[in-house]
Amino acid sequence: MRFAEHWSQASVIATRDLAPTIREITLKPDVPAGSWAPGSHISVAVLIDGQPERRSYSLIPCADGLLRIAVRIADDSRGGSRAMWALQPGNKLDISNPTSLFEIDWSRKHYCLIAGGIGVTPMLGIAAALARKNVDLSMHYAVKSHEDAALHDELAALLGEQLRLYPSAAGGRLDLLATFAALPENAIAVVCGPLRMLEAAKQAWADAGRPASDLCFETFGSSGRLPTREFRVRIGTTGQEILIPRDRSMLDVLNAAGFEVISDCQRGECGVCAIDVACVDGEIDHRDVFFSTEQKHHNGKICPCVSRANGTVTIDTLYRADQLPSAAA
Repeated sequence: MRFAEHWSQASVIATRDLAPTIREITLKPDVPAGSWAPGSHISVAVLIDGQPERRSYSLIPCADGLLRIAVRIADDSRGGSRAMWALQPGNKLDISNPTSLFEIDWSRKHYCLIAGGIGVTPMLGIAAALARKNVDLSMHYAVKSHEDAALHDELAALLGEQLRLYPSAAGGRLDLLATFAALPENAIAVVCGPLRMLEAAKQAWADAGRPASDLCFETFGSSGRLPTREFRVRIGTTGQEILIPRDRSMLDVLNAAGFEVISDCQRGECGVCAIDVACVDGEIDHRDVFFSTEQKHHNGKICPCVSRANGTVTIDTLYRADQLPSAAA
């Protein structure tokens, strides 16, 4: 793995609603988390229908050694957001140490931050870190409506006129191509939001003639093009079919069935868990940001940590640990 993961317990000390669908949860770790990089996240262990699951949430700057996260309740939730919204002060839960998947070059002079919806959560810490430096900084925040703009007041106090809000319900539209084209040479863009925004940002960045290495991003891999529903996975070597419920990931179900699928980020970003696809009877909903648009079009592989399907996906190169030849064989 790219980072060492350590788990400890934390207590919920407060909750409050930042927006109609976004709840802030403040945690006090039993073991102090120490300093962490801007844009870091923690993983949280949750029980969903009696099954252990994990979810990742970005950290919002917080004082006194506390950890602050925000959780969006989703209509197509696989159960994680409902479990988190049910937490009350005094509840205990297991959390991982803070880690960051952003790879930001902090030595540049020009930065553009792009946030969509709940993707604003890591941006407050990144914006605060950049605001302390002598850099040119702007932030563009796309939301459904003004009331959905979580953390807007804190961002406005920090950035002032450098912050622009785009509420789609009021006709606000963020033109990514124009925004990127207007940036000075050697600028860095940092993007966090739903998959569609990230795909649009990657395309606009390329169309603006910008180097791919200067676009930093993080995704919330639960979002996709298709509704979240159950689907089937067929093991190509045996014909065995496994049902993937709408509230569990393909990765979790395969591992629970005895097929050991290695993984790392479990957010659709690293590609470690990618599995070969033999054929598709239906349609794959690629929710990762690891594969290119062309690779997704060819359906040669799938990232089971976040991607889903409608219909049946036949996969190869899986094995069961109990079916491996013994050392004496």
